[in-house]
Amino acid sequence: MTETEELPQEIVDAVVIGAGPAGLSGAVALARSRRSVVVIDSGEPRNAPADGVHVLLGREGIAPLELQALGREEVRGYGGRVAHGTVASVLPGDPDSAKPFTVELDGGRIARARRLLAATGVRDTLPEIPGLAENWGRGVVHCPYCHGWEVREQPIGVLATAAGSVHQALLFRQLSDDVVFYAAGRDLDADTRARFAARGIRIVEAPVAAVEFAANGVTGVRLADGSVEPRRAIAVASIVEPRLTGLDGLALPLEDLPGGAGRRVLSGPAGATTVAGVWVAGNVTDPFAQVGASAAAGVMAGAHINADLIAAETDRALRDRDSAAA
Repeated sequence: MTETEELPQEIVDAVVIGAGPAGLSGAVALARSRRSVVVIDSGEPRNAPADGVHVLLGREGIAPLELQALGREEVRGYGGRVAHGTVASVLPGDPDSAKPFTVELDGGRIARARRLLAATGVRDTLPEIPGLAENWGRGVVHCPYCHGWEVREQPIGVLATAAGSVHQALLFRQLSDDVVFYAAGRDLDADTRARFAARGIRIVEAPVAAVEFAANGVTGVRLADGSVEPRRAIAVASIVEPRLTGLDGLALPLEDLPGGAGRRVLSGPAGATTVAGVWVAGNVTDPFAQVGASAAAGVMAGAHINADLIAAETDRALRDRDSAAA
């Protein structure tokens, strides 16, 4: 389906918002269960800046956009549809009264569905330090399991942004003997300082002014006094915020993450939310899930949506039979 094509006029079983690993996996689970499903995606995956996807069995190192393209074709292969577009608004549905959800895209296209899966991911907010955003996903990383092997045995700097930065420094110490923790004015207790000293993690108290980089990547950290410390990789924990553009009408419940790390959409088993007929999957509810975990969550959400539809259809069939018998 191209950007200019019309969305189906009929009410479909499910609309999936977001074509990352969670959304596409959920759509495949639904389509394989012979459900009519439409995936809507703006084409801005969170991991697009990364060179490759890692710790994904059988697809190690695959480019994020290549993985997404393969997933879209798999959805289409089972009869699902994939539409490019940005959601402008969603009008809530009512599964009990068979009132569908109405999803409107920029430009006026509309899709209507009995159930909704939001797999829209999160936005990463970085400290306003020159050089960070320019190298995000490459020389500036956040996850040792996603990027750690690629920066192993190199001089690594860890920027303190949240309570989890201390743990992050210890994780990256597993990958390199040369790790510097830039405290950025944060108070570190005696136990943390002792642990860092035991592992050879040096603490720098001076503020960071910029991340230095060249054509071949990150080259160092420039401190407020003008001095530059050579570093080849910078680890920094971003502050995450669910991507909910256009979904305000659903009033999805939000929850603060520990340690000031941001927020997530609150969900229960298999991504069920307190909004009837709406499920969430992937980073929008589990910001730290890697690709494999997000894909698995999408499958579970899709399976539960299918089960919920089956229950509703069975109840309706039973009522119809009893009405006919009466």
